[in-house]
Amino acid sequence: MNRIFTLPIRFACAGALALAWVAAALAQAPAPAPAAPATAPAAPATSRSLDRIVAVVNDEAITDSELDARTRIATVQLRRQNITLPPPATLRRQVLERMIVDRAQLQLARESGVRVDDATVNAALARIAEQSGVSLQQFRERLEKEGISFARFRNDVREDIIISRLRDREVDSRIQISEGEIDNFLAEQAGVAAGAVEYNIAQILLRVPDNASTDRIEATRKQAEDLIAQLRGGADFARLAAGNSASPDALAGGLLGWRTAERLPTVFLDAVKGLKPGDLAPLVRSPGGFHILKLVGRRDATEGRLASGPVEQTHARHILLRVSDLTPEAEVQRRLTDLRERVVKGGQDFGQLARLQSVDATATRGGDLGWLYPGDTVPEFERAMALLKPGEVSQPVQSPFGWHLIQVLERRTDESPIERNRLAARQALRERKGEEAYLEWIRQLRDRTYVEYRLDEA
Repeated sequence: MNRIFTLPIRFACAGALALAWVAAALAQAPAPAPAAPATAPAAPATSRSLDRIVAVVNDEAITDSELDARTRIATVQLRRQNITLPPPATLRRQVLERMIVDRAQLQLARESGVRVDDATVNAALARIAEQSGVSLQQFRERLEKEGISFARFRNDVREDIIISRLRDREVDSRIQISEGEIDNFLAEQAGVAAGAVEYNIAQILLRVPDNASTDRIEATRKQAEDLIAQLRGGADFARLAAGNSASPDALAGGLLGWRTAERLPTVFLDAVKGLKPGDLAPLVRSPGGFHILKLVGRRDATEGRLASGPVEQTHARHILLRVSDLTPEAEVQRRLTDLRERVVKGGQDFGQLARLQSVDATATRGGDLGWLYPGDTVPEFERAMALLKPGEVSQPVQSPFGWHLIQVLERRTDESPIERNRLAARQALRERKGEEAYLEWIRQLRDRTYVEYRLDEA
């Protein structure tokens, strides 16, 4: 699927610790009383302590002040969810582990040339504030009242977008879905669509590294069994997840959120489909480690994934340019405006210019995106495309992926839902495979990353 297709920015496992959720919570909640700020354990007073190195990731240091800042955000997140905080030392270690994984991804992104320009970060911040129902200035004030630096938050948003783009390139773009898999999925959905079910699952993941010894695997298994015993004895799942889980959702209490069956890893679905809400599943082993799963809820799906009835499609193509150190934003816009003039007034072929100029994977086919259904592209792209008549070329359009020129070739009404259903099936299968592939990719990246811990040093 083309990279401009709708792929939500993923804050899970990212440096900002579910920034989207934190943003919404900050916007909706009243400002905290001065006497009870939602902060992590107080930062040390001296500059020497603030600059103390707590970990080295490959050749980069993570400092105590960085860890304190991230721990404040984690603390806000946990308190807003009414999750009992783990002991301060445990929470700091959990946050540090997230930062190590983030740093390893950011290093790989930098080596791979993945960058995010200021305009994209500004747009992301504006969307977060808008979705939270406040202005950007009000959102900034709320952050500061929670003890969270806006500059730090802004940098975390940038890092989240970088990590998302890295995942798109390293994981999602490599997932292959066969026509046979789509056929099997549609056949399965046809049999269960009327009684489709969504599951809300929480998990605690205890990671097992590659090539772990038998003793290490057994010790991890015993740790998992001890946690299960605590849960059966009445311990709070969210608190144990926050303190022990290596999963990206640990600091959200381990909650995966409501998902239909096709969006769950197969091993998870097999473990929980026979459970009642509140039940714990038997311990699950995967290549990533041991999973403790709890079925939080089950409900009938309110919307089927299969469509019916006519729908309008758009056949479009585009030229994509990205901002970089060598081509700042103003230069990118100037180049696209010049390309538009060459098409509109000079009569040059859009497809040929796309082959020569576009940095998107569609360049080899003249920027052709094929027939698009509503919702197939990101909102900025779709809004601009909707305003064009067949044959027209847009002005430069910014999206999270860069700057585009868009040309609409033709439109049609699809009376049959077959192709749309196959597209939906492909996307559902991509989501299922994508989660499994991403967790495995993260595990492998973490295992080959050199890490030196200094958290307990004086």
